[in-house]
Amino acid sequence: MDHDRRPTRRTTGAPALSPPCSRRRFLGLAAAAPFAVASGCGGSTGSPSAPSPSPTALPPSTRSGVVALVRARSYGAEAASAMRQSLDLLGGVGSLVRGRTVTVKVNLTGWPFQAIGGRTAGEAYVTHGDTALALAQILSEQGARRIRFVESQGVALPLEDVVAAAGWDVRALQSIGGVEFENTRNLGQGARYARLPVPGGGRLFSYLDVNHSYADTDVFVSLCKMKEHATAAGITLSMKNVFGITPNALYGSEGAGEDRLGYRGPVHGKADGWVRLLPGEKPGLENEAVGVRVPRTIVDLNLARPVNLAIIDGIATIRGGEGWWNSGVTPIAPGVIVAGFEALSTDAVGAAVMGFDARAPHFTAPFEARENHFLIAEQAGPGTADVNRIDVRGLRIADVRTPFRSSSRPPDPQPSLAGTAAPIG
Repeated sequence: MDHDRRPTRRTTGAPALSPPCSRRRFLGLAAAAPFAVASGCGGSTGSPSAPSPSPTALPPSTRSGVVALVRARSYGAEAASAMRQSLDLLGGVGSLVRGRTVTVKVNLTGWPFQAIGGRTAGEAYVTHGDTALALAQILSEQGARRIRFVESQGVALPLEDVVAAAGWDVRALQSIGGVEFENTRNLGQGARYARLPVPGGGRLFSYLDVNHSYADTDVFVSLCKMKEHATAAGITLSMKNVFGITPNALYGSEGAGEDRLGYRGPVHGKADGWVRLLPGEKPGLENEAVGVRVPRTIVDLNLARPVNLAIIDGIATIRGGEGWWNSGVTPIAPGVIVAGFEALSTDAVGAAVMGFDARAPHFTAPFEARENHFLIAEQAGPGTADVNRIDVRGLRIADVRTPFRSSSRPPDPQPSLAGTAAPIG
């Protein structure tokens, strides 16, 4: 979820919880997974757990520099075929997912969902149900034991109801063995929050407290939309999608509490609701602008919870912003799917398709008024944003490049960032 500057609507109801478990089952689950209790236990207002081991990036780095770029001009059968082709170009995902729990983080920003320019939300700014269904079918065929779709949506509804409102075919997904859903806005079906340390100590956060789903998994997939991000990041692709793993109940604008639904304005900074240090936040950057805080948070989150498979839906989307709340957004159709095992490289290819240089200097297009999180990510860990060093398979970037900006559409105004810390990277 992009978690942008916008109002949220309260809705009655509560996330579906599994039945409470016995003390014996609770202790058994806790012993098996000390960072999170498996979904067999009901939610509670439990406190954060002890630090969880940092999730590791899979598969091995020898495959991380490969990115697939495939044509897909429509959803339905063509999108499903392109999804399959893209994963085949990567060498397949069987060895990655067989017998394992696969957690798929989707992008369901902007409740309530709205059409843009005559296009549905899925055709404009949120994860389309057809890409989710195609991915679930492939994961099931390749032997995934459990396929869990997740998103931190600030609305008191089970995620099944949220995705249904976005136009997903929930029955078709549920007919696939092992598929489940969880709204990770709070504890959800876990007994306590998982604490994910940021390797190296982090830039803005030293750790993040998150729903159990992000630790109680073997493989983490970011299934995102190809978009600009006018509010904070410049571009939102698979790395920015991870921003949404932070629970509203801990990082939201309404303060801490399991029933709180506020958006993540406090992570943006004081102008958007920050009043005190957030869980894991390092002191000293409280007064920084959103253009400093958000890019650094994106990188911290991706280090704490690495993406093992990044998939970008560039079939149909919007330009000029990340959702209906941005003024002047318009539909655009690059007609591609981009996929890779390394989020940074995958996003760099996605950015190039959009007509952007992922290694552009800080505070330059498309990162006006902000640091470039691609550069910070390059400095912080493995992977590259240099498309000349990435093995792009399938189509050539030049053949599908679809510029999201033109001389007729100037970039967003640049607010003053005087006094901000020196850029990282």
